[in-house]
Amino acid sequence: MMDSIASPLPEIICLGELLIDFVSMDQNRSLSASSGFLRAPGGAPANVAVGTVRLGGSAGFIGKVGQDPFGAYLKQVLGEMNVDVQFLLEDPDARTTLSFVAQKSNGVRDCIFYRHPGADMLLRPDELDKSYFANAKVFHYGSISFTAPDSEQAALQAIQFAKEAGALLSYDPNYRPDLWPDQNVARQKMQSGLDYADFVKISEEEMTFITGETTPEGCGEFILKRGPKAVAVTLGEKGCYYTDGTASGYRSGIKSCLVDSTGAGDAFTAAMLYRFAQKRRACPGYLPKADEEFRQWLAFANGAGAIAVTKIGAIPSLPTRDEVLALLSSAGVIAGQM
Repeated sequence: MMDSIASPLPEIICLGELLIDFVSMDQNRSLSASSGFLRAPGGAPANVAVGTVRLGGSAGFIGKVGQDPFGAYLKQVLGEMNVDVQFLLEDPDARTTLSFVAQKSNGVRDCIFYRHPGADMLLRPDELDKSYFANAKVFHYGSISFTAPDSEQAALQAIQFAKEAGALLSYDPNYRPDLWPDQNVARQKMQSGLDYADFVKISEEEMTFITGETTPEGCGEFILKRGPKAVAVTLGEKGCYYTDGTASGYRSGIKSCLVDSTGAGDAFTAAMLYRFAQKRRACPGYLPKADEEFRQWLAFANGAGAIAVTKIGAIPSLPTRDEVLALLSSAGVIAGQM
């Protein structure tokens, strides 16, 4: 635990993995056939933190990297992006997690992690500070924190701190098979994360494994039964499905030139959390519901995701608010009060 907390405290706090994606420079090739890789900072919760700041929000990131050149580079990147990194810790005994990614023409990724263990797995609950959550409007976490005992307990402690601070809780059950030696345990752990959340973003590719459902409608119903107030199922260029149990529907996507899908879902999530934080500032205690305002936010989030696929890597591709609004305008999408 740190001795003092810098101010001002961030409104959006994200906890989890921060890593480096080495993205293949070749289109439609496997990892083994790739001729070279481009270094790109990433890690889903870190991407979301950067994404919210790029849109105009304030965010802090809680996690752990190795006390190595890669960790130093990642801390520098987040700092330069104006993400609060006072709780981005360094572990002297573990390396920063690395991921190698190849993009296929159909959007499916070939991915492998180097994490045995990665420093992100070793974040402990006693390294958190409850006072850091005092100004939090939104707290975001992902399932990769549940892959190791220390980081799982740290995530659960942070969830408790965030609840006590009155924050809205957002969850991404981000499924990476390579990180789970037992897939039944993976499913159980990812489902357990649903129990704490107010808002859940899940991808179409993940929904059947995690929920057992084969349609977005079935997936949304399954998740809402666990307690969340609203669900968004991302559908790639098709947009997304949303539901709060009372109102539901589809929001069309925006076509863009696919270069690398890494980080597209995180850009979507960041856009939603940015709007949630704004709403919470004006209306303390707000919980997501699928009204017209929510639908406008989904259009904004679809736009953010569409921009994110046009560049290699996650953090380098995250858009600004003006970029998203320009895309929505050019696509003829009525964005409302964005």
